[in-house]
Amino acid sequence: MSPDLSSFLSISLIGLPGSGKSTVGRQLARRLRLPFADSDHVIEQRLGCPIREFFEREGEERFRDIEAEVIDELTQSGGVLSTGGGAVLQQRNREHLHQRGRVIYLKSTPEELMRRLRHDTQRPLLQVQDPLQRLRDLYAQRDPLYRETAHFVIDTGRPSVSTLVNMIVMQLELAGALPKA
Repeated sequence: MSPDLSSFLSISLIGLPGSGKSTVGRQLARRLRLPFADSDHVIEQRLGCPIREFFEREGEERFRDIEAEVIDELTQSGGVLSTGGGAVLQQRNREHLHQRGRVIYLKSTPEELMRRLRHDTQRPLLQVQDPLQRLRDLYAQRDPLYRETAHFVIDTGRPSVSTLVNMIVMQLELAGALPKA
């Protein structure tokens, strides 16, 4: 891949918390020699505090507004973008993601996610009495929005990160979204 690929190739990863967006995104960016951005990390840098802290202090609505500003900015440049799990909740985010690049939905079942996240205390939406039920509720609410936004759906199941990256690259190649090497 040529070094200037990022000037015209934008790939965004969406999915529930814990679906592998950041991990897969970093590897995908490395494989395609593209810059990588994680919208949650950009937001935390901008806020000067962890998202969880801001979420508790200011609430979800204010957080979603800041998230929308960051996604608007990040989707205007090339590279691989890992979004927060709730990025699709706002229509403007879905439109920016879908129109400005290729969107990959990393689809995971609530049960798979619970296995991955059962010891995670950093995700504010999962700090509830019944996290599995919360994941099921999030899946029911967000799965249709992820599907609406995505160009491709990749079932994460149990494949390794490198296998998932290969699956994404293959989908992008078949769709003609990657330039010929």
